[in-house]
Amino acid sequence: MDFRTYQVEALSTDVSAATGKLGPDALIIPMLGLAGEAGQLLSEYKKHLRDGEAHRLFKDRVSEELGDLLWYLANVASKFDLDLDDVARLNLVKVRERWNAANNHKPSFDEACIETERLPRQMDVQFTEITIGGRPMVEISVNGERIGSPLGDNAYDSDGYRYHDVFHLAYAAFLGWSPNLRAFLKRKRKSQPLLDEVEDGGRARILEEAVVALTFDYARDHNFLAGVDQVDYGLLKTIKSMVGHLEVGHCALADWEAAIFKGFEIWRLMFANRGGSVHIDLDARVIAYSAPIDGDDRDEGNFAELGGNNAGNGFPPIVA
Repeated sequence: MDFRTYQVEALSTDVSAATGKLGPDALIIPMLGLAGEAGQLLSEYKKHLRDGEAHRLFKDRVSEELGDLLWYLANVASKFDLDLDDVARLNLVKVRERWNAANNHKPSFDEACIETERLPRQMDVQFTEITIGGRPMVEISVNGERIGSPLGDNAYDSDGYRYHDVFHLAYAAFLGWSPNLRAFLKRKRKSQPLLDEVEDGGRARILEEAVVALTFDYARDHNFLAGVDQVDYGLLKTIKSMVGHLEVGHCALADWEAAIFKGFEIWRLMFANRGGSVHIDLDARVIAYSAPIDGDDRDEGNFAELGGNNAGNGFPPIVA
């Protein structure tokens, strides 16, 4: 039996619908029924935990409670003029996007561009921590060439935001996207003016910086993702909403989660070792960290106590 057929037949057994009572109670009763049957299901599981194999009707009871849940679910869908087939299909789309990362060998957004407007497929990025005016700063070089000015935390506390460029690198590696990195490396797609304006221009760059600041703020409250195995779904949906009109909007939430986790994994090592280098292979979708040769090999610490505001970047002035 398909969902649509079940939904029609289930509605025919609804007493309130049969008697024409379609007031507020006709909506609230099936929603309360969903909550009540979920409680009954938990009650049966409680009995199973208590009685073990002695609860011989456990599977039958679970099947019955799931059936009741399905009836109320179908009824609520009908009352809100929703097709349960569509609800089920859209739910699968949602969970696949959330948990199934796209193929690592998917085409890059700039694959068809001329060479000088493509992100370099191989990059070695060196982060060197220095001290200026008593404050820790970071110098960056790409493939041996110094880039930009030294970065600070732009915060009252030393919170490690000076290393935030690793997040742009992680986005490039996992998503094939970073308008700031394009500007950084002078790889804007100027031969295609509209593409350059929308995808590589100031608005896109600001949005990327906003995503970095948002995730950094979230990570600060979650031990900078050390020991964390999932990123909050609401955060991922917010990011997707922010950049949904851009080419990166085609990337799955699972891709974003992978990029965020890898970025913070490298950031924690970078912060602990006061620098290091990052190797990126955009074709293989790989990003790897190496500690400084003269580093003191400190282990990752507990980052929960770090504070400070999120601001600043090491990129050139934003221009469209």
